[in-house]
Amino acid sequence: MRDTKESRLLLALLVAVAFALITVDIRGGEGSPVDGARRAAAAVFGPVESSVASAVNPIGNAVGAVRDSSERHSRIAQLEKENAELKARLGSDDRNRNRLRELDALLRTAGAGQYGIKAAEVIAIGAAQGFSWTVTIDAGAQDGIRRDMTVINGSGLVGRVTTVGPSTSTVLLASDPDFTVGTRIERTNELGFATGQGDRPLSVQLLNGKAKVKPGDRLVTFGSQADRPFVPGVPVGEVIRVDPSSGELTRRLFVRPYAGFSRLDIVGVVVQPPRTDPRDTVLPPRPKPAPTVTVTVTPSSSASSSASPDGEQPPGDQPQGERDEQMNAQPVPGLTPRTDEQEQE
Repeated sequence: MRDTKESRLLLALLVAVAFALITVDIRGGEGSPVDGARRAAAAVFGPVESSVASAVNPIGNAVGAVRDSSERHSRIAQLEKENAELKARLGSDDRNRNRLRELDALLRTAGAGQYGIKAAEVIAIGAAQGFSWTVTIDAGAQDGIRRDMTVINGSGLVGRVTTVGPSTSTVLLASDPDFTVGTRIERTNELGFATGQGDRPLSVQLLNGKAKVKPGDRLVTFGSQADRPFVPGVPVGEVIRVDPSSGELTRRLFVRPYAGFSRLDIVGVVVQPPRTDPRDTVLPPRPKPAPTVTVTVTPSSSASSSASPDGEQPPGDQPQGERDEQMNAQPVPGLTPRTDEQEQE
């Protein structure tokens, strides 16, 4: 419709009529004069609205279902994310507990030997540094680390520092074939030199080829001059096999190291040596042997008196008939038994 003066006038008239009807309907309440017209309109347009609603409702339901499904998927995704975070947090807590145990053991070892240490974490293994048995720790020159310092953990000797950077350092492990450390046996004080053999036990050459050594003997570091690269008294390992000397001047031992080189995590670099040699005080106490239970069986007096030494029953316990026969059968000294023929004569 064109925008003319007549159309604008008609629109204004319709709006005025609508307002008038609304005012009359509100003031009339239940007796409104337009109530009949409203009911008639409802009777005419009600079925049409129902038909349209029945046709449109499935579409609306489908749209609502899609919207709800999207919300459910979002909720499931959120729950899965929270579950993954919870599992990661639990795993992290387990790792933290393990690290706390390692740190506690490290502090006990350092306290027993009076070692001043700088704790560090192993952040890399030796694959990036060649084929040697080395690890990288997250402590360097900025933390007071210097070359040729002893590295320990809660179990014992780990290695020595070979390369120092500003914030990291490289540690040569005691299992490396190029690693050698002076050792001393706990029980006999026999000296030797331990050398790494990779994933095999350490090889120790004793200076005394006639030294008496047995499996189970424990070794500690002997210490170096000015405590570099090794401080004294650090547990090294336990003898598991002794090779015969075969007339040689030295004797070879195989030692299982205390430190597990394949599962290193928290270590300590000895930045201050002990004032005195701790000798064997850092070694853990030996386990006490289990008591041996001995059972002693003592025969009762009644059983011993009821049987003779040769296993025969004593006469006092035999029947009367058997005792008479035995007494008749025994000869009497000085008397000769008579035969039947002599009795007939």
